Amino acid sequence: MAPVFPREYEVKVITIAPDATRNEARELLTHAAEYGQWEMTRSLWYIGGARKVWLRRRVMRVQATL
Repeated sequence: MAPVFPREYEVKVITIAPDATRNEARELLTHAAEYGQWEMTRSLWYIGGARKVWLRRRVMRVQATL
């Protein structure tokens, strides 16, 4: 039976400027999701219009087969 590891995640925080359009923000997040395999876990909008987004992805552990 293979050992079970707790799920560990790598976290990346992206801050989106208040003058960025909705399409620019969508493109940035879509690119991160498709090519970096990130998933959005939390987003926060500030009063001035800035946005902060937390992304995460699972850390892949590789075991030796020798």
